[in-house]
Amino acid sequence: MKPVEPVGIAAAALWLPEGRARMAEAVADGRLRARQAKELGHPEVPEAGPESAPGMAVDAARAALRVADIEAKDLDICAHAWMYYQGHDLWSPAHYIAHELGAHRALPVGIQQVCNGGAAGVELTVARLTADANRSPDGYRWGTVTTGDRFTEPGFDRWTSDYGVVYGDAGTALLLRAPAAPEDALRLRSVVTMAAPELESMHRGADPFAPAARTQRPRVDMRATKRAYLHEHGHERFIRANENAIRTIVAEALRDAGIGPRDPRLRYAVLPRFGLKTLQEFWLPILADCVDAEPLDYGRTTGHLGAGDAAAGLAELMDSRALGPGEAALVFSAGAGFTWSCLVVQAPGR
Repeated sequence: MKPVEPVGIAAAALWLPEGRARMAEAVADGRLRARQAKELGHPEVPEAGPESAPGMAVDAARAALRVADIEAKDLDICAHAWMYYQGHDLWSPAHYIAHELGAHRALPVGIQQVCNGGAAGVELTVARLTADANRSPDGYRWGTVTTGDRFTEPGFDRWTSDYGVVYGDAGTALLLRAPAAPEDALRLRSVVTMAAPELESMHRGADPFAPAARTQRPRVDMRATKRAYLHEHGHERFIRANENAIRTIVAEALRDAGIGPRDPRLRYAVLPRFGLKTLQEFWLPILADCVDAEPLDYGRTTGHLGAGDAAAGLAELMDSRALGPGEAALVFSAGAGFTWSCLVVQAPGR
């Protein structure tokens, strides 16, 4: 998707709790084998204490609003995405976030697209901001995209509920505006998403449909559903779909942004926050063949942040001032379904 008018990323925030879950302790407890720990490559990940998942999203959104010096009352949309339980059984965390921020004029929207929800929230928010000709008194339309996830016992084991991924707790927020302004830290040049719905059963497996959450098993077990899928279909179907999706979203996102794959302005490719082996086998070789951009792996000390990988990558890209004037980066997100997204962002010129 190429925005019909320029869209700016006015601010991005990553909020991490103070607690840390350490891989060495998981190995010592017998939850991980030493070989598995090496393949994952996360010495520690953030672990929430009393913080709720939506509460961390609120903290991140407040930080983004402060950076841009924008009041929540000016927001037009508050999109919130998540992967895991938000703290109440039948409830809208998006409305809670808007209420806590004081964004009483905004439309709260909840997005349940699992790990790719943050990127889906960007697409939805951009479409909303650029489709409406009405503007606030400052001449802009404003939107936040937040994520918040807390992967806690007893229902989730951050170390062993999945293959190739360790899950960290965090809140993220992006503050978008249309049209873009010269002072925006980055401009969103394009965002492209591709899905492979035929892979949905990787997270369903052979399980029957259940009447309530975790009645099938007392803990989320994506390993079990993936084993069932692989037993029936093998590995090649997913490997082919993953490679095709990464190549497609890179090519289409760069085309929409008007940037070539070997353009010297294209400096970085911000990776999803997966385990080392997963990145080395299923991401890095494909990206090296597609673009000259240097891969950035910000996830070693955070792990996978549920729906928040793309926003967290943008926040760290901006905080580190990694992009010089006019330089661009690819930012990736992927999740169950399966769905893959690529955002192209560019720093303002001189």
